[in-house]
Amino acid sequence: MVAVSWPAAVDTLLSLLPVSLSQFALMFAGVALAYVIFGMAGFGTALVAGPLLAHFVPVATIVPMLALLDFSAAATNVARDARHASLDELKRLVPTMMLGSLAGAAMLLRSRPDALLLMLGLFAVGYGLYSLGGYRPARALPPRAAYPFGIVGGIFSALFGSGGFIYAIYLSGRLQDKTGIRVTQSTLIGLSTFTRAVLFLLAGVYADVGLLATALWLAPAMLLGTWVGRRITLALSRDAFLRLVSLVVLASGGALIVRFFQG
Repeated sequence: MVAVSWPAAVDTLLSLLPVSLSQFALMFAGVALAYVIFGMAGFGTALVAGPLLAHFVPVATIVPMLALLDFSAAATNVARDARHASLDELKRLVPTMMLGSLAGAAMLLRSRPDALLLMLGLFAVGYGLYSLGGYRPARALPPRAAYPFGIVGGIFSALFGSGGFIYAIYLSGRLQDKTGIRVTQSTLIGLSTFTRAVLFLLAGVYADVGLLATALWLAPAMLLGTWVGRRITLALSRDAFLRLVSLVVLASGGALIVRFFQG
């Protein structure tokens, strides 16, 4: 067996990066910020990381790379606070999320879903403004609401990789515990991104060693951001946490609308 020194291994990984060190520093900072948001809300990394990464790496590699990082971040969140996840909500949402994902994949293959992107963005902006307005319904959402929310979230996750806020809207209307909302959300995102990563693996996307090396170098940024976001959430009241979720939903909707008009 040939021994490989740590300096040599580091040099090898650095040589595989498709960007310069100065560009990587900007990517690292942006990804860390994106995972602060993920650590707080349980979703939303594509909102910050996607547009930034598009300046430095091929767009086709962004979704597969974020799938790896999102799954790792979700697993980190769940491992720390698994006891707070709502099993009842997961039992309702996971099957419908899977059905929605299948429907979304079929729609993606057979049609151009651009109009759906605009409708999703407008819905997210409308909900975000509505929620930030301070109105709170007298009653929680009924359990059966999981079915439309799960299906719609699965559809848009498959179509655009942007269904996380749909689950957040539902969970915010069902659960009282902010940690329960965040960890249940992270569990859903983890399952969704794991499925996506397996599909990318089967399709041979992860044969790109540059993609894997970049994801590996960005993993510390993901861990740091997730840790910081979790610490911030622990210090927030439930109302402040829900306002944060509403802001992320609003920003997600705005980003989708911009994406629609940019083609």
